[in-house]
Amino acid sequence: MAAPKPVSKERITKAMRFNHFKVFTGNANPALAAEICYELGCPLAAATVKQFSDGETHLQIQENVRGADVFVVQPTCTPVDRNLMELLLMMDALKRASAERITAVLPYYGYARQDRKDRPRMPISARLVASLIERAGADRILALDLHAAQIQGFFDVPVDHLFAAPVMVDYFDDLKGESLTVVSPDPGGVERARAFGKRMGSPLAIIDKRRPEANVAEVMHVIGDVEDQHCLIVDDMIDTAGTLVKVAEALKEHGAKTVRACATHAVLSGPSVERIQNSAVEEVIVTNSIPLREEADNCPRIKPLSVAPLLAKAIQSIHEDGSVSTLFV
Repeated sequence: MAAPKPVSKERITKAMRFNHFKVFTGNANPALAAEICYELGCPLAAATVKQFSDGETHLQIQENVRGADVFVVQPTCTPVDRNLMELLLMMDALKRASAERITAVLPYYGYARQDRKDRPRMPISARLVASLIERAGADRILALDLHAAQIQGFFDVPVDHLFAAPVMVDYFDDLKGESLTVVSPDPGGVERARAFGKRMGSPLAIIDKRRPEANVAEVMHVIGDVEDQHCLIVDDMIDTAGTLVKVAEALKEHGAKTVRACATHAVLSGPSVERIQNSAVEEVIVTNSIPLREEADNCPRIKPLSVAPLLAKAIQSIHEDGSVSTLFV
């Protein structure tokens, strides 16, 4: 009988580390966290997160995390402040329980739109939130489609910035052979739309948009040829859907055959779902980075795709000290 092959020290070390691998979540998007754990083949770690009658958050970690490599999956979506507080308290509890490393997994980063001081006497909220997350105990950040890439610079810890584009491109693969034009809904999103168009092998059009105040958009001009084209609007999030509807109208007025849209984060606040249902947009593809509210879930024009496999691969790569950049290909 042949002698068993010796197990390398490196493999033993990785196996020991994997035994100390844990994924936690708060109340923001437990379904996504459970799906990530399914992809990883590990159970969702136990924690109690509830509210006192006055709204104060009460949290307790229910298992040993001493020396563990811990990932906290918590998008800071609606209700933003409550979910942010859950994230901060959970990381503080994990740090005080002697976790070896804490990675904040942020499928959606709230306050990201307030990333600069563009008017007098305003805070840079995205920077403040970054400081709070670090101070609470995050050793690393895993984010998905930040509203502005420079937000990575607000952190003094390593940031892995993922993009949902590969998931979206796979869905729209059947449109590659048609007359497809990728559309950026504003000049600020040109880089995102250009990268998406490059993956699709499609030309780019840009909407020259003015925003006089928050959640109010005015379409001015369509830059590029969209006549007789199937147009795909690419954005990072859809909030009130005001911009989306006006961009779709402008594209139709300029001769577009069809208009579709995709966005990573389905904020979908206020009258957004009703606007989409009554608009010229035939289909809106989003991800489950934010849980869809019931009205959006029942809208036939809105379809969510899962980013759990993408986030799971990134988490595994981080845990095993592998490359996350391979997920961008």
